[in-house]
Amino acid sequence: MKKKVLIPTKLDRIAADILARHGGYEVVQDDTVGSDEDLLRLASQHPDAYALIVRSERVTPQVIDAVPGLKVIIRAGAGVNTIDTRYARRRGIDVMNTPGANANAVAEEVIALVLADMRQILQADPSCRAGRWEKKAFMGRELAGKTVGIVGLGAIGRLLARRLSGFDCRLLGYDPFVSPDLAAEVGVTLTDLPALFAESDVVSLHLPENETTRGMVNRDLLGRMKSGAILVNCARAGILVEADLRAIKAEKQLRFLNDVYPKDVEGPKSVADIADLMMPHLGASTREANQMAARRAAEQLIEFDDKGITSYIVNRDIPEGLDRSFADLAFRLTRLCRALAGPDRPLKMIETSFYGSLKPFANYLIVPIVAALDESFDRSMDPGAARRLLAERGIEYVDRVTDDRKGYQNSITVDLTVDRGGGALQRTSVRGTVTEGALMVSRVDDFHKLYFEPSGHLVAFAYADRPGVMGQIGAMLAQAGINIDDIRNPHDSTGANSIAILKVNQPVPADTVRQIADRIQATVSCAVTL
Repeated sequence: MKKKVLIPTKLDRIAADILARHGGYEVVQDDTVGSDEDLLRLASQHPDAYALIVRSERVTPQVIDAVPGLKVIIRAGAGVNTIDTRYARRRGIDVMNTPGANANAVAEEVIALVLADMRQILQADPSCRAGRWEKKAFMGRELAGKTVGIVGLGAIGRLLARRLSGFDCRLLGYDPFVSPDLAAEVGVTLTDLPALFAESDVVSLHLPENETTRGMVNRDLLGRMKSGAILVNCARAGILVEADLRAIKAEKQLRFLNDVYPKDVEGPKSVADIADLMMPHLGASTREANQMAARRAAEQLIEFDDKGITSYIVNRDIPEGLDRSFADLAFRLTRLCRALAGPDRPLKMIETSFYGSLKPFANYLIVPIVAALDESFDRSMDPGAARRLLAERGIEYVDRVTDDRKGYQNSITVDLTVDRGGGALQRTSVRGTVTEGALMVSRVDDFHKLYFEPSGHLVAFAYADRPGVMGQIGAMLAQAGINIDDIRNPHDSTGANSIAILKVNQPVPADTVRQIADRIQATVSCAVTL
């Protein structure tokens, strides 16, 4: 019996054609769906549907309940925020996406926006049609020879770099989850955000919106931009602090080219007064991108059914037999290790060791580790997707063979190697376990027997051991109005160095961490919330 596939969206017909040629599917495609009610009504008419392929339609619990036979939902695109993935999981439904299918379309849109703005194409066209000849008024600028800063070197950012290679631009990039070698392959020099904003003639944003990136582009970064520089946002609206851009735009004579908004709906847009060019979220709206997403959706469904390939599933749960607390441990150890290593330093290598009964789950535990390093990667993703992401970012992953005779029962070790610049590498190592249901960090680098819980607000400093340092740390935290809840302060094996890891009652501002580090001459300093 053929499996019914419901496609309630204006998706390229190639998906239906591929599924029909396979012979195992009956395809029902209806491109007239225009509202939540339309989708629910169509879903109710096909309760026996096995798979649902959508674009931006909202797949709610009501829609899912209307199709008792549903087993697979595929988003023909990357974002799955319109699908209730958790409810789907509770119903035993796998949700997939097709990441990267729209990447080239967005990269080309950025170049189109920049060229249109630099050459004043939108202004010149109506003037010329009206019979005027205003060559002086529309004097433009050239992209060749300019410095372009790309914030985020995922699939879109790297494609943008490749497309810009023909314009003879100097390319700067910021993405701590991309190796310098991979960045160099696409002609990008990695740098930090302040330098990128200060040196670039054009800054293009290509980051997901999450707790780390929300509000990242603020007054501080905008204030560093060159006079007359161009800011392009074809990523997510929440990355940019709109009020800060409004306050500084005229002073710096910045140009703002925008394609993203808090909601994709009709009506006035809050950035209308500051956007020099506005598009109605057209980044992925090309025939080629639509066709690519459709093709991949169909192919992934066939591979899932015929070959059991699960790499694009985004809502898988903890595998049977693994205590969820160890997945949480892997996530928090990695977050801590990344903070200690330096969150902005390019990552070169991840090494892991899983001991005792955790060995059989080594393949799965890579998922929370990658999710801890890149907030755009969800913990419900598949191990194959995690490995693919690391490969795409040029990051080497090594799962070491472990020897249980060492006595590290059911422990996890995470080592991160980062690039400090100038060819210098630095490795940071953290080990932990779960004791009586509590997550516990037992070692950081050569500092053993720490035994602290990786939770809440933490601040850490490594320094050359000498009297009075802990007093200075405590006093400076007190001056900042921060209370200490717990302290670990061991020596390393040589006795020459110490680490202070403090659990505090609130996040420690970066300026306070920096001031303390300078005062005590810390070799390592960081603040992190776990």
